[in-house]
Amino acid sequence: MPELSPCPKQIVPILAGGGTRLPAHIGILQALQELNIECQHIVGVSGGSIIAALFAKGVSLDKMKSLALETDFRQFADFSLWRLLREGGLASGDRFEKWLDDLLEGITFAALPIQLHILATDVNGGGPVLFDKENTPEVKVSAAVRASMSIPLVFASRPYEDKLLVDGAILSEDALFRDWQGDGTLSVCFRLQSKQKKESLTQQRRRFVLPLYLTLLARTFMSALSREYVHAEFWQRTILVDTGEVSAVDFNADTTDKQGLFDTGYQTTLRFLPAKLHRQLQQEHN
Repeated sequence: MPELSPCPKQIVPILAGGGTRLPAHIGILQALQELNIECQHIVGVSGGSIIAALFAKGVSLDKMKSLALETDFRQFADFSLWRLLREGGLASGDRFEKWLDDLLEGITFAALPIQLHILATDVNGGGPVLFDKENTPEVKVSAAVRASMSIPLVFASRPYEDKLLVDGAILSEDALFRDWQGDGTLSVCFRLQSKQKKESLTQQRRRFVLPLYLTLLARTFMSALSREYVHAEFWQRTILVDTGEVSAVDFNADTTDKQGLFDTGYQTTLRFLPAKLHRQLQQEHN
């Protein structure tokens, strides 16, 4: 590996996308730690909000990695066609929210030691919805994460005040890039990308086809979002992490898949972030 370019001592990482690919975000944070880059604020979008929340709570990276490798994601896929009709998603997300709330010990935004910002999308015409210490101090972090990762058709949408919240990954880029820390500290978005995996439908013929079809539809939708064009204005502050054929709704990912995701996030960050930050700093000084 070539010698790393100098990096700023602090950035605001934006962990965007992910779903069940969350080990990649842990690898990203591991790389930031090894680059001696500190984070006083962190932003979570969609599946990235899970890891951002654990980080803001002070959970160690080693514990996060163990959780990611050992947790069976299939327990959160409590699919029901009746729920789809009533709530707009195959899974309620209640099991996931309780699991995360237990890990976070029921913490609210006001009590977090690190500033956390979580973005969801209001499909009732409201655009981005921001959860953080300033706007929603008494809201449980687990509830905000659950709202931000409401993948359409897979997880039921979440009502909040007069809003109907779904996955934050639907947001446009300009909702992500702002002066989160309020002092000009650089924000860097880490976006997970995947390519569509072809399923063998022959083995699925004996199953009821609608849940499979909806899952494939959601996977296609999320893959298309991850390949969305990055505007030139934000390119120098964006790191694309290629997660191969592991999708945001791959509940069957095994330990090998998860370790591979961690390695990809870690190696991609080490390879590309220092040079991007160096160029960004040069532009600011010119």
